[in-house]
Formats: sequence, C-alpha cells, structure tokens
Amino acid sequence: MREMTLYGVSFEPIGKQPIVLLKTADDDRFLPIWIGHPEAAAILMKLQGANPPRPMTHDLFSDVISELQGEVVRVTVTELRENTYYARITIVQDGREVEVDSRPSDAIALAVRCDAQIFASDEVVEESGIELQADDDEQPGLVTASSLADLDPAEFRQFLENVTPEEFASSLEEGLGEAFEEPEFEDEDDEDDDDEERA
Repeated sequence: MREMTLYGVSFEPIGKQPIVLLKTADDDRFLPIWIGHPEAAAILMKLQGANPPRPMTHDLFSDVISELQGEVVRVTVTELRENTYYARITIVQDGREVEVDSRPSDAIALAVRCDAQIFASDEVVEESGIELQADDDEQPGLVTASSLADLDPAEFRQFLENVTPEEFASSLEEGLGEAFEEPEFEDEDDEDDDDEERA
C-alpha cells in the first residue's frame, strides 16, 4: 500500500475532462484519474475554501458520518479493472472498522473534507503510476493533446511539470464555470458514470 497526496485537479487542454492527480508521498510517481465535472467541483470547492450556502452531497455525507460518531480514517484506490478505478472508504465507528465501496472521485472528495489519508494499492501504482524526474536543462512546453490518456510518459511528464498550483487555479475557473452552468447537474452525473475515472 502506498500513501498518496492530492497533487491537484486540472482539465484536459482541449476536451476539458477533469483529472485528479495523486502523487506518492515518498517519491515522484503520479497517478492520474479522469473524473466527472461534479466530483471535480466538489474537490476543488473544498481545496479553495469555498462554503456553499447549503451542504453539497459530500458535505452531507461527511456530516452524517460525524453525527453517527464515525470517522473517515482513510480512502484507498484499490484496483484498476477494465479501465475503471475502484476505491474503498474506511470508517471507524465505536472501535469497529467498516469499509465502503466507492468511486475514487467520491472517496477523494470525502477525504479532503475529513482530513483522511489517501492510499493506493501497490498494484495500481505499479500499473498506472508515472514516474517523473525533472531535468534542469529541459524547458518543456504545454501539452495540447485532446486526451492525456494517449500521451507517452515523456509528454505526460511535460504536462505535469507545467501544471503548477497557480496554473490549476487559472484553469479551474473556466472548468468549474462549465460544470455549474449545466442545467441537469444530477442527470449528467449519472451519464458520466461510464466515462469518468479512466486512465
């Protein structure tokens, strides 16, 4: 099991599909997970300290767990099967540990609200993680591919080296605006289930 940190969230340069980037805590391996716009918005709102007037779904889930004297202690990206990531949420209640099946995007959105640790299985990191080692003499350009899933490791490295926290912030306004402008928010979430979280 590898401990991960939430490196950030960005959007594909052309398709604007949200991507959450997890990074191994002890080295420079990155795990990209394609997610839906509603989940990206939920993660980013918490990271940016935004407080909605009424609880959103992940806020509600966090509040319910807390009111039931439970604590989310960790979330784990457990496997990659048929191009879809799977995750588990670990909750401790009255000394009893409970694991709940989840999409990684929902698990991460909950983790940032509960200050829970994020992990990924060794198999997932070995299979899908990309190791980056920056060279001082390189000045990579921005990647403009329509799908980062089609990039080779060198191109993906260029993308990551250019997606700084500041660049995340500048690109998020447009992506979040598109997410919240959609009239059928919940229906689109359902329709995106088959397409999200693919790498």
